[in-house]
Formats: sequence, C-alpha cells, structure tokens
Amino acid sequence: MKTLKDFNFKNKRVLVRCDFNVPLDNKGNILDDFRIKQSIATVEYLIKRGAKVILMSHLGRPGGKVIERLRLTPVQTRIMEYLDVSVTKAPDCIGSEIEKYTKGLQAGEVLLLENLRFHKEEEKNDDEFSRALAKLGDIYIIDAFGSCHRNHASIVGVPQYLPAGAGLLLEKEISALTSLLRPKRPLVAIIGGAKVETKIKLVDKLAEVADFILIGGLVKKAIVGEKIQLKYPEKVIGPIDETGEGKDIGPKTIELFKEKILQAKTVFFNGALGLVEKEEFACGTKEILNLLSLSKAFTVVGGGDMTGTVNKLGLIDKFNHVSTGGSAMLAFLSGEKLPGLEALK
Repeated sequence: MKTLKDFNFKNKRVLVRCDFNVPLDNKGNILDDFRIKQSIATVEYLIKRGAKVILMSHLGRPGGKVIERLRLTPVQTRIMEYLDVSVTKAPDCIGSEIEKYTKGLQAGEVLLLENLRFHKEEEKNDDEFSRALAKLGDIYIIDAFGSCHRNHASIVGVPQYLPAGAGLLLEKEISALTSLLRPKRPLVAIIGGAKVETKIKLVDKLAEVADFILIGGLVKKAIVGEKIQLKYPEKVIGPIDETGEGKDIGPKTIELFKEKILQAKTVFFNGALGLVEKEEFACGTKEILNLLSLSKAFTVVGGGDMTGTVNKLGLIDKFNHVSTGGSAMLAFLSGEKLPGLEALK
C-alpha cells in the first residue's frame, strides 16, 4: 500500500477522499468536528508540497437527492478555520465545469466538492460516476478510514483509474488498530454500545489476544438472552450491578472494571457502558475514561458515541489514539477485509 511519501505532488491535482460525515444540529451547525480536524494534517502536507488539493466526502444520507441542509458549506467554513487558507466549494462533485476548474487550480489551492451522496451512483459504485470523479485528479489519496468498509464509487471505484495511496490519518488508524492485535500484554478490551450484533464477532476476535474483555449491560444481555456461545467465555466479564434498570453499570462493576484495567499495558475501549446521552447514566463511561486518561498503558478509544463523549470531557489528547471509524474499525479488528484498503493494494 502506497502512502504520501511515495508521490511527488508538485503541481498535481490530488483528489482526497475524506470523511467529513459530522453530526449537525437542526440549524446545520456542526456538533462535533473531530473527523474534520483529524484530516487537516494530510491537507497541510499536500499544500506544503505544492499540490492542487481537491477534497471530497459524503454527509448524511440524502439518498441520491440534493438536500439543502446536507450541503458541505459548514464543513468548508470549519476547514478554513483550521487551515487559515481560502477553500472554494464547488456546486457539485462532477461535471465538465468542475473538471475545467480543477485544471485551473494553482499549487497550494484547495477545492471542496459538494456532497458525493447527492448522486445515487456514489453508493451504487457506478463505474461512470467513478470515472467522472477520477477526471478531477491526477493522484487519489484516501484518508477516510471511517468509510473504508463501504463499496462506494469514491472509495473503491476511483483508485482503479488513478495512482492511489493512503493519507496520514489512514496510516495512523491502521498502525494503532494493528497494534491492538499484536499488543503489549496484558490487553484489556472494553466493549459496550447498543449495536450488539456487530460486537459479538469483535469480542471473539479480541479474546484471541486479550487477557480480559469487559462488556456492557446490553452486550451481556444479548449473549445471555440469545444463548451465544463465545470462544473464550472465561475471559469475558460482564456487569455485576447496574443502575437505572440497566441504563448504566453500577458502582461495584465500576470498581471491578477498574481493577482489571489497572493491570493492563494495552486498553481498547469501544462503545459506551451506559446511556451517555443522559447525564445520569454516563457515570460508568466517564469514570472509566477518566481512569484511562491517566493510564500509562497504550490506550485506544473508538466508536461514534465514544468520540463525542471523549470530546465533551476534553480528553481527546489524553489517549494514544482516538479512532475516527465506527463500523470500519469494528470490521478491521474483527478480521474482515475493508474494500477501501483492498482497493489500494
């Protein structure tokens, strides 16, 4: 897999697939810009090396139609705040006019394409749409780890037509998550969250290398209720008490989990241990995050709800790695092949 170091970007149009799929409020304001911030290093790298930078991403689920509130205008504004350079936003993401505009870009200039999912062909991995996107660049760089599990045109189609490589964020994600599969022991994995069906495979995979798997109430409930047979049940520890009728782990469980975590040299935390959107049920998750923020272990945190919680607590910089991926991260750690990574080989 090629990386940024393998290319000469001077005066080249570089098409960068980012993951700017950030949460918005009802007025279109960005609630959490973590994913945008994490892509800035790659954009700065390209600007310094004289590239003509063309950024592309999806936002939300417009279903192949133009939805005004899902335009990338707030993303454009936020990128400019971080880069301190002018960023032009295109009215669309394909077309002869936009192709012509990209050819007129000067070295160091940045263009942001409009929401890819305004075209239904993006999610269908339509070949003609992939070709239309590829016409906008000379080199393709993917920095959207959070979308690498998708078979979409901008992820797997475009690299068929352009020299392709991984951005700095993608490199960082792969390095950090690979280290979890070859960890310094003891490894403790904490698996919570509500999307239980995606977690069971992860529990089994991580249990191959982990010393303990600490699971949230919903994960435990699913394992017991559905009579799921785990490969290493002796390594899996669930809540011994709960609060709010199962909406958070209880004080005894917090102490039990802390005891195991304090033994660890590597810790992975995915998925909240309670209903964190309600303050009264965020205690368990917050206590564990605060403990990890002080730990000397190698710490990795991931998952959409986790990123938001970590950001609110002001702890983003206290961990070795906070992943921008949700489903992509789970798929990677579960041993699945990610289409976006396979396309770079």
